[in-house]
Amino acid sequence: MILFQIAEFLEIQGVQFKPRAYRRAAQTIESLPMSVEDVYNEGKLQELPGIGVSIAKKIEEYLKTGRLEYYEKLKRELPIGLLRLTSVPGLGPKRAKTLYDKLGVESLEELELAASEHKISNLEGFGEKLEKEILEAVWKARKKKERKLLGFVLPIASEIINELKKIKEVKAISPAGSLRRKKDTVGDVDVLVSSLHAEKIMDHFTSLEMVTEVLAKGDTKSSVVLDSGLQVDLQVVNKGSYGSALQYFTGSKQHNIKLRKIAIEKNLKLNEYGVFSKISKEKIAGESEEEVYSVLGLPFIEPELREDRGEVEAAVDGRLPKLLEVSDVKGDLHIHSNWSDGTASITELAKHGQQMGYEYICITDHTSTLRIAHGLSEEKILEQINVIEQVNNDLEGFEVLSGAEVNLMADGSLDVSNEVLQKLDVVIAAVHTGFKADSDKMTKRLLKGIENENIDIVGHPTGRIIDEREGYTFDFEEVFDAAKDAGVCFEINAFPDRLDLNDINTRIAKERGVTLSIGTDSHTLGHMRYMEFGVAVARRGWLEKEDVINTLSITDLKRRLNR
Repeated sequence: MILFQIAEFLEIQGVQFKPRAYRRAAQTIESLPMSVEDVYNEGKLQELPGIGVSIAKKIEEYLKTGRLEYYEKLKRELPIGLLRLTSVPGLGPKRAKTLYDKLGVESLEELELAASEHKISNLEGFGEKLEKEILEAVWKARKKKERKLLGFVLPIASEIINELKKIKEVKAISPAGSLRRKKDTVGDVDVLVSSLHAEKIMDHFTSLEMVTEVLAKGDTKSSVVLDSGLQVDLQVVNKGSYGSALQYFTGSKQHNIKLRKIAIEKNLKLNEYGVFSKISKEKIAGESEEEVYSVLGLPFIEPELREDRGEVEAAVDGRLPKLLEVSDVKGDLHIHSNWSDGTASITELAKHGQQMGYEYICITDHTSTLRIAHGLSEEKILEQINVIEQVNNDLEGFEVLSGAEVNLMADGSLDVSNEVLQKLDVVIAAVHTGFKADSDKMTKRLLKGIENENIDIVGHPTGRIIDEREGYTFDFEEVFDAAKDAGVCFEINAFPDRLDLNDINTRIAKERGVTLSIGTDSHTLGHMRYMEFGVAVARRGWLEKEDVINTLSITDLKRRLNR
């Protein structure tokens, strides 16, 4: 969005205050339930949070002319390639500007060349260590190009599938591959269709409005590139092979190898066309996945589990979990309002939560030491508690809980007094600084924090940002054991670039008896839909309804929080 890019340009130029204003305006527009053009036509632009006279005029100019002169001016002053540099961990706007001014660097390729030729370490404020980190970051950035966040891919894939469903000849359709298994990042998108009229489907698929390039178009297979940069591969099969093809192309490779071994033991042959008897050569299954698993003597295994992490053995022994569903979640326990760095008011968030079918949400704004997020002082926290009480007086069948995302300091202390914390319904403790501390120090930091009886949840527990920042390490088993004993939950942060805990650590937490919480870490109304990505992680981590605290009713949740 142009407003986000304006904020980045202004930060590169060292402009104060304005970047935050443009970023907040962009977040507001991003979370609108309608188009910004509709809001403008109703004359209500300046009624939106963060949209003042100046930004409203710029939005109007863009809507009327299709361009914004202010944005064009900024682009002339600074190459747009600099925006990519600011995404490299350790650089930031000031350093990106220095690299451009001193070395003429304005792309990742030029950044890599400058670092490999050791031109960066000699610049003031950089050094050899940062130069090495930059080289590693460029490699990660390339990897990021190859795979995209689940939260980015899933809505686009769903749009394509919904469009193809309109064709009456499509009898069944599903994503396959890593997207169907809901991995945190996805490469190419695979879509499988059951139909007897492949030609019509291929024509429709390759002519979709979002398609910018047709890589291949065949009788039953086609590949396209979308305007988002995603490659989508479509395959059409007949009804009798749809289930076996879906199972095969969903994967994972190792899961499929396990199934083929079972088939061989039963004198069967398993492939994408079906399950066949080796003796009679007769096809005995293939129309549905359930049928394929059944003839192998197995119950249906959910796609998210198919990673060869013991799911086949669990299926044989009748130990498969009944996985958590999105509909099991009764509320969101990690939401930011416009009191700190969110864009929506508490009332707006409550109404949106009601519309989503929740029983409750919890407002967990940042606290004082996180100044970049405009964290709340203790006085402001107490004031917010009173406002939440007033909001609840106007609600029926829904409740807003008071909370805070407090900072877990380097020594394990919190940046809010226990006296104030005791007045909150939910306290999330999270690490926001010192990510490079070693495992021993981070373990002690977390253990000390968990000792505080006011902590309910440890938020985004490893601090990772997918493909940008590695999570910090700690002794998971020791910390999880302490959390279980203290009744402290660990969070699955559902924000698409976090998904933290990840699926593997989520399963370890479950096995150590820790209760999990799924929170969206929302900063706009639109972010609240991210719950489905947190649930995807939970399912990949073998979680069931009883493993997650915010599947509890409001009454049971309050009883649990008052442990």
